[in-house]
Amino acid sequence: MIKNIVFDMGKVLVDYEGHKVGAVFMEDEAERKEVCTSVFDSQEWLLLDMGLISEEDALKRMQSRLSTDHAKEMAKLCLKHWHEYNMYPVKEMGELVRELKEQGYGIYLCSNASLRLLTYTNIIPGIEYFDGVLFSAEVKCMKPQKEMYDHFFERFHLKPEECFFIDDLLMNVEGARECGMDGYCFADRNIDALKECLSKLNKQ
Repeated sequence: MIKNIVFDMGKVLVDYEGHKVGAVFMEDEAERKEVCTSVFDSQEWLLLDMGLISEEDALKRMQSRLSTDHAKEMAKLCLKHWHEYNMYPVKEMGELVRELKEQGYGIYLCSNASLRLLTYTNIIPGIEYFDGVLFSAEVKCMKPQKEMYDHFFERFHLKPEECFFIDDLLMNVEGARECGMDGYCFADRNIDALKECLSKLNKQ
């Protein structure tokens, strides 16, 4: 019996545009592309999500690839403020979270994200209904690694077979299934189809 619904964050509960902050601080298109690529399409970004590098060290490495002092300063601004511009909640998903909570489900978040977002969870729609939140940087591993799911189950004292996972990446859903937690790939962003799937839980 499914007792808990587990959500990913990016492109499920929250929309994310990795380079959007660049337009806030930079008018020059070439510089904007150079800076945003160095910041958001980087190994350091993954290391931040895994909690394996500090933001200070990540910034130094990002800046080392940039060609001008101005670009380096823009990288600093983008890294400092990205969460204020790149993320926005999906209202309909907040309504779904509320409905699921009213139906008696436990509501959880399991997401690949940096420590920065631990202080910015108010961006998550329906956050007041969540029973637990786990970000990858807290445990120094990432979905679809088995260790990430194991940390999740252990932290919140949950049984995998009683949880249902919603993620936009199939590899993360498959990783969850390998750990005993069934799930749904939300890649098409079709909320009606997701609701139909959830309505069938525990009715088989």
